[in-house]
Amino acid sequence: MRIFCFYPVKKVKAAPLPNGPYVIVANHSSYLDIFLMHSILPKHPFLFLGKSEILNYPIIKTYFKGLNIPVDRTDKMKSGRSFVLAKRAVEQGWSIVIFPEGTIPDNDCPKMIPFKEGAFKLAKSLNIPIVPLSFTNNYRLFSDPTNVFGPAHPGISRVHLLPAIGVEEMAELSVKELTELCFNRINAPLMEECPWLNSEES
Repeated sequence: MRIFCFYPVKKVKAAPLPNGPYVIVANHSSYLDIFLMHSILPKHPFLFLGKSEILNYPIIKTYFKGLNIPVDRTDKMKSGRSFVLAKRAVEQGWSIVIFPEGTIPDNDCPKMIPFKEGAFKLAKSLNIPIVPLSFTNNYRLFSDPTNVFGPAHPGISRVHLLPAIGVEEMAELSVKELTELCFNRINAPLMEECPWLNSEES
């Protein structure tokens, strides 16, 4: 799909990856974030842990069905089962991709909304590293499929593959501290490439 739709990927920064498996966390401003992940990490098998509503989109459902652990956020029992499936997948050597914002922000993209703590609880409980990614311009290339008048055109996707957070560093942090660390690490490239976000926060 990336080649057919003319979406080359440029790794602006490419920090070395730890030994897998690991939890991959990224900001989420476009459904391109999902489709391009395999081009960014082609040699590292992973599954997505994401909201079950995404399976309502026909094209994404076809692509995502076999590569997704759906999370029903309205049902605590089903949500808990998703984490059991994620643990089992990690034990089989799969890494897990999670977008900790939980959704594509409705306003002011690519400004991030606060991270949910689930990804970081999972990484700590499984004692595996975290690999943060920052997508800085996907929101300009392809919008939410429900936004009929949103952008949808070819272009170069810019991604920052940021320094991983190892298990030793995680062990010294609370879940809240780890969540804040990852938020700030992913947010930094956005602030560099989108300077108007700085003025919005001031």
